[in-house]
This record gives sequence, structure tokens and C-alpha cells, in this order.
Amino acid sequence: MKTYILLLRGINVSGHNKIKMADLKNMLENIGLESIKTYIQSGNVVFNSGEEDPNILEQMVHSAINNEFGFEVPVLILESNSFIAIIEKSPWDENEDFEENKCYFVLLKSTPKIELIQLLEAEKFSNEVFSITKKCVYLKCNNGYGKAKCNNNFFEGKLKVQATTRNYKTMMKLLDMAKTN
Repeated sequence: MKTYILLLRGINVSGHNKIKMADLKNMLENIGLESIKTYIQSGNVVFNSGEEDPNILEQMVHSAINNEFGFEVPVLILESNSFIAIIEKSPWDENEDFEENKCYFVLLKSTPKIELIQLLEAEKFSNEVFSITKKCVYLKCNNGYGKAKCNNNFFEGKLKVQATTRNYKTMMKLLDMAKTN
């Protein structure tokens, strides 16, 4: 059994794509996932599975959500070791003020083309700083994410990959949940 982190994009936002976490948990159990734990209402789940391929799990969850709830949402599943590696490679130091919700992880479904990364890295934005890797854009928004130009849609458009964004606090909570699963 491996521990995985499931991240759904765009559920329970402004009354759209509504999924109760209890219903999501039941659906995931019905497709064979185990030790399922959810965190807040925005589609954060830790679970165990004997399946070795996260891509197969993503397809299973994507299809099950479409069948059960009648809509499609982007699904990203990371094996816990990959999730931990993303956190450990964070460019932020211990002196960052994480409680002010300025540090974000834009998790990428696939690796962007190097040319697109280079073009984006050449751009500069006031009050926003980012660092791009194969699996994550580490984003710091000095004025908060709600006012950021460099949001999830921005990075998806510039890098031509699906992404979902989580703040530092959520990432740390999912890390703790994965360690105890």
C-alpha cells in the first residue's frame, strides 16, 4: 500500500461543482481506495492504495466524479514521497511569515516545456515572486493571492499545463495527514 495525496481543482467554489466531503469519501471508498481522510471543502484528500501508478488513480477518480456528480474537474494525485519532495525543495526559509498566507504551491500535472519556463522566468511582477520546477511553481504573493496576477489560471496559460494551487498551511496539513496514514 502506498499513501497518496489527491487534489481536486475547482470544487465548492462560489456554489459551483459542489461535492460534500462525506460524499467524496464514500465515492472514493466505492472505487477501492482506503484510509481516506479529507481536509477542508476544497478537494484535499489523503488515501492509501495498492495501485502503483498515480495516472491510473487519476483516471479512476476523474471518471468516478463525472459518473457520481455529473461534472468534470481536474484531478492531481501525488505519491506521498513526491509530495514531500515538493515541500522540501521549497525556496522559502524558516523566517517567512507563513501565517499571513503569502506562500503558495502551484502544483503542476505535467512538466512544462523548457522554452515556456524560460519565457515566463524572464517576466517580472511587482509584489509577486515565483520559482518554477518540473512539478511546482513556488509562488510568493506579498499582497495576498486574491490580488495576485500570477494565479493558477495565469500559470496554466503561460506554461500550457494543468495546475492546482494550495497555500503553505494546507500543504503542511496534508503532509501531516500523509505521515499518519
